[in-house]
Amino acid sequence: MEITALGLGCAQLGGLYEPMAELDALALVDAAWDLGIRYFDTAPYYGFTLSEHRLGAALRARPRDAYTISTKVGRLMRPDPGVRPGECGWAAPLPFRPRYDYTHDGILRSHEDSLQRLGLDRVDILYVHDIGRVTHGEEHAHYWNQLTGGGGLRALARLRDEGAIKAFGLGVNEWEVVADALDVCALDCVLLAGRYTLLEQASLAPLMDRCARAGMSVVIGGPFNSGILAGTNKFNYEDAPGDIVERVRAIAAICREFDVPLQAAALQFPMAHPAVVSCIPGAQNIAQLRQNAHWFDQPLPAGLWAALRAAGLLDPAAPVPSAPFFHATRTKGIQ
Repeated sequence: MEITALGLGCAQLGGLYEPMAELDALALVDAAWDLGIRYFDTAPYYGFTLSEHRLGAALRARPRDAYTISTKVGRLMRPDPGVRPGECGWAAPLPFRPRYDYTHDGILRSHEDSLQRLGLDRVDILYVHDIGRVTHGEEHAHYWNQLTGGGGLRALARLRDEGAIKAFGLGVNEWEVVADALDVCALDCVLLAGRYTLLEQASLAPLMDRCARAGMSVVIGGPFNSGILAGTNKFNYEDAPGDIVERVRAIAAICREFDVPLQAAALQFPMAHPAVVSCIPGAQNIAQLRQNAHWFDQPLPAGLWAALRAAGLLDPAAPVPSAPFFHATRTKGIQ
């Protein structure tokens, strides 16, 4: 299974922060296809099922073997007429409310529900969505036991072994829980959002390098750290604290010295790590999507990375891009 180096994260199809019209959502996926993007990631949680409905509608007429699609498990969506606009950051969510369920039967039910929403006979990758101590706090042990002792991981392995999916892993914002999972299960891949970026590399030695040694593929989500590296004030889906704002300003200043857009550096930096196979920024519109593709392909000077290291803004052990570098449509295999 191979995926394009640049994929499309489909949270925006679910109306993250801002509403997206139905026709605009379909046109966005069509534009991604025209750019050569063939990897699309969604989740039941995005727009409370809205993203899956829209992505399936946009891809359903395409040759199924021509693209790779991933979705997520760990939340079951239940009808709830009380859902209101703006809940959990979704501008216009559908009337379904998420309930965490990482059990064996919950995983199988979530997978089946996603197929029906997408209108497809299969998805390629299933990620366990948003498990971890930061996400669940005091309830983490309970949900972790559902995934491990409760058979959630066993259900994922069963789906893969039966050919219903090609790969499974975790799709999380916390690198520590991925390390924990690797101690109990051989994952195929991981979608790590916001934790290995131009802004932060704390996961480098304990996780990213470990994945490379194990031959486990990493997909980079949230390369802009929720927007702070793309010109907004959002970090981890909230207003950015002062220390983060100052660090981004320092990174941006060095990028300006080399006449490099901050966004281009943010998209390309994580791709240099040998474990990374794809980067999946989202896009609010077609113009933003095309701009992301341009930034991803733009040649950057090697001196930029040296200057960031010299300023203490980049882990000195982090691999950095070398020119000529990536093309958005280049493919790399899930190992």
